[in-house]
Amino acid sequence: MTPGSPRAEPPAAGRAGRLALRALARIGGGVLVLWAVATLTFFALRLIPGDPAQALLGGPGSQASEEALAAVRAEYGLDQPLLAQYLRQLGRLATGDFGSSYALRTEVAPLLLSQLGGTLLLAVLALAAGWVLALLLASWSTRGGRVGERIGSALEVVGAGLPHFWLATVLILVFSVGLGWLPPISTPGPLGLVLPVVTLAVPLAGFLGQVMRESLLDALEAPFALSARARGESEGGVRRRHALRHAALPGVALSGWAFGYLISGAVVVETIFARPGLGRTLLNAVTERDVPVVVGVVLLVALAYILVTVVTDIAARILDPRVPA
Repeated sequence: MTPGSPRAEPPAAGRAGRLALRALARIGGGVLVLWAVATLTFFALRLIPGDPAQALLGGPGSQASEEALAAVRAEYGLDQPLLAQYLRQLGRLATGDFGSSYALRTEVAPLLLSQLGGTLLLAVLALAAGWVLALLLASWSTRGGRVGERIGSALEVVGAGLPHFWLATVLILVFSVGLGWLPPISTPGPLGLVLPVVTLAVPLAGFLGQVMRESLLDALEAPFALSARARGESEGGVRRRHALRHAALPGVALSGWAFGYLISGAVVVETIFARPGLGRTLLNAVTERDVPVVVGVVLLVALAYILVTVVTDIAARILDPRVPA
């Protein structure tokens, strides 16, 4: 290298810089997604038939007077043009102000934060359980030859197609009503989490298992696996040290989607098992036309989905150097 010429950038440092720029670009795109989510949610709720002011006063059965309805509309800005209401809400959201719940008459942000932990715990445990089930099924089905592959493929398709409400009902009938092993509703402690977690994890394992099994089969026939066998490594060693890591890469890439899938499934699961969380809060808010709570939940879920997607995207590129940064 001649004096005064620029120093070559180390490959590792260059890749790390590109990964950081990619993460920043994804976060910037996430801001646009949050704006789109807030906009669509606001106008979708306005399309629901009925008067929001009447919903604030207890619904059509409350027989609220016109004076009371006018006072509520003025208090919450519902007497303003729709565009003015929309811009006012965007301004509040930009400053982190989610407003007050129409039905509960409390600040939305503390309400959502109090429910967030339970839903995140449920989603994380279900994601981990789904991963374990998918890896076990993929590993087992690839050991059994053609018959094992067919059985594994059938189990994956059936698992992926199970509706949450049906699976939850069957699990309650078998393990709560029939055997009496587990509580039918979500109680404090580990036992209360078992049925909700399994309800979310089984369909997810079906989706992930299909991808991981194909990736594992490809990895077992890849040149690095053949080289490991030629060096005298056992079949179990080839699977543990080489093939399973490559089989897990598609699952890592899908984990962002999987997290969003689990959060949406939490609406059904938390309702069936009477478990507090964002899903149950969202369902109640939609029923009561509680616009600030609905917008807050949807934005919080979208933010969590964006962050998980960014993390899994970067993790997939770190685990597999062949993927460009």
